[in-house]
Amino acid sequence: MRTVVWLIIGYAAVSLLTLMTMIAFRRAPAVAADAVWVRGTLVAAASLLTLFFAVRAARGDRRMLLRLRVVTAVMLVAIVVIIALPGLFPLWFKLEQGVCGLLLLPVVVQINRRPVVRP
Repeated sequence: MRTVVWLIIGYAAVSLLTLMTMIAFRRAPAVAADAVWVRGTLVAAASLLTLFFAVRAARGDRRMLLRLRVVTAVMLVAIVVIIALPGLFPLWFKLEQGVCGLLLLPVVVQINRRPVVRP
């Protein structure tokens, strides 16, 4: 679970850096789109919540592991949809979402693997 927590720390860092960049460049036309503000803010908040779930799951909390499984899978699907949608989001935001997706993909795979039972 240590790797999962570190990947989610990376996801949260990228999301928060994006939000800070959006605030710094809020007057730029590529940042001013409402869709970017809504999605960027939600992703930043969700990344912190996801980190909370991951830390608690790493400590053995089974309910948090279930929540982590659901949240990471939903976020990964949402990222794929955002990248695939033409025109709604600027290229820079789709690239940022791609980085977040690359950080979440191994998390989703690892936490949803079935443990191998050895004889």
